[in-house]
Amino acid sequence: MPRIESISAVTLWAPQMSESVAFYRQAGFALASGGAGAGFSTFVVGGQYLNLCADEEGFRGCWGRVIFYVDQVDPMYERLIRAGIEPEFSPRDAPWGERYFHVRDPAGNELSFARPLARNRQVSGGDPEP
Repeated sequence: MPRIESISAVTLWAPQMSESVAFYRQAGFALASGGAGAGFSTFVVGGQYLNLCADEEGFRGCWGRVIFYVDQVDPMYERLIRAGIEPEFSPRDAPWGERYFHVRDPAGNELSFARPLARNRQVSGGDPEP
C-alpha cells in the first residue's frame, strides 16, 4: 500500500467541510480533529499537519497546492483510482527530477503526489511545478 511521507504545514479552504473530510479520508489521510460538521479540521501526515478551514471570510476565492512526497507514486495513483478519485493525469517523470501526478480535492485545491526519480540526480533550478 502506498504511503504519504511528509508535507509542510498547510491550511486549505474547504467550503463544504463534510465533502472535503470524506475525500481526504478516502485518500488515506488520518483525521486528528474536527470532522464533517466542524469549521476547522486537522489531518496528520507524518509529523506535520494538513488543515481544512471552512471560514469563507479568511479563504474566499482561494485555492492551494500541496506537494506530498510518497514512497511509491504509481501505487498511490492506483489507490486513488480504486477510491473513486480521478487524478488530472497519470504519473509522469518531470524534467526537474520527480515522478508525480496531480488530483484536485472537492474545493479545487491541487494535490501533487511525488517522489524524486533518483537521490543522486541533479535537479535544475527554477519552479518545480509547471
